[in-house]
Formats: sequence, C-alpha cells, structure tokens
Amino acid sequence: MELNELMRSCRTYRRFLQEPVEESVIREALDNARIGSNGANLQPLTYYAVTSEEMVKKMQPLLKWARALPPELGTPKEGEQPTAFIVMVKKANAIAFADVDVGIAAHTIALTAWSHGVGSCLLGAINIPEIRKLLSVPEEDQIRLVIALGKPAHTSTVVPLGEDGKTDYYLDEERNYYVPKRAFEDVVTFA
Repeated sequence: MELNELMRSCRTYRRFLQEPVEESVIREALDNARIGSNGANLQPLTYYAVTSEEMVKKMQPLLKWARALPPELGTPKEGEQPTAFIVMVKKANAIAFADVDVGIAAHTIALTAWSHGVGSCLLGAINIPEIRKLLSVPEEDQIRLVIALGKPAHTSTVVPLGEDGKTDYYLDEERNYYVPKRAFEDVVTFA
C-alpha cells in the first residue's frame, strides 16, 4: 500500500472478526515502534503484547470504548471483540517528552498493522490498576495506552465536518463508522 493511501485509510475500528492477528504482524509493528524516533533517543517505552486467547479475554472488561456513542453501540460485543492488544508503558525514568513518544509509537503500530489489513483502536480509558496486576507491570512504570487489534468487521469512513461543527463520529444502520474531519483550509496556515 502506498504511504498516502495507508495514512488516509488507517482508521479506528471497534468491531472485529474473530480471527487471530498473526504474530509476525505484531512483531513487525512493535519492531517498527522500537526503532522509531523518540526524544533524545532515550527509548522510554516498553510494550506488552497480549495475544493468548485467555489473556485477551481477561483484558476485554478493563477497557472503555467510544466516548461519542452509547455503550451498546460503541462497545464490541462477544463475537466482535479484538483478538490482540498491545499495552504501552512509559518507564519510570522517562522525561516529559516521552508522552509524545507514546503518540509516535502508537501511530507507527497502527499504520504497520493496517498495512497488513489489521485494524486498531487506541484506548486511553482503561483500568490501569487491573491491567498492571494482570500483566505484572512494575509499579514504578506508567501504563499510558492500550491498542486493540483485529481484522475489522465494519468500515470507517472520513466525511466532511457538518454545518453544525460537531466532530462526534456516528454510525449508520449497519453500524459502520463515519468520522467528521475539519477541512484542510480550516486547520492549516501557511506563513
């Protein structure tokens, strides 16, 4: 997939086919994140790849999905849940810029996964104490983000922002996602 097409088609997914994500895809995504840019090359992040069926099942109730939608629409039901997760952890001695590193690495993971047809959802509303316990994350390290992974079971389409100016995503009757985006001219200034 060409880079521009990859960037434009990599969307958030919240319903997944119940097919496992190939370990090679997860390894490639994590390796790309590992070698990516980070502040002062301090490499402040570690990753927990949750791939066993048992552990994936234990992760499911520790996440909150889709702020803009009622839970019955935005939360994946049994049979449409992600089949893998990546938990991103910032090491205790990380500098403040490491939160930027989290964003860079998360996007790298999502793009790499998507290049193999694997969709993702970045989740920040997570039960940190329970995830820490489940994965034995050291107390001094900070869990920053969970990335849900799986083969998408719906579409996600970018649409122009409506006249009302609302950015909330919405679903059609088949539960496909539509994501309003501001116009280029409204967010970019050339000087």
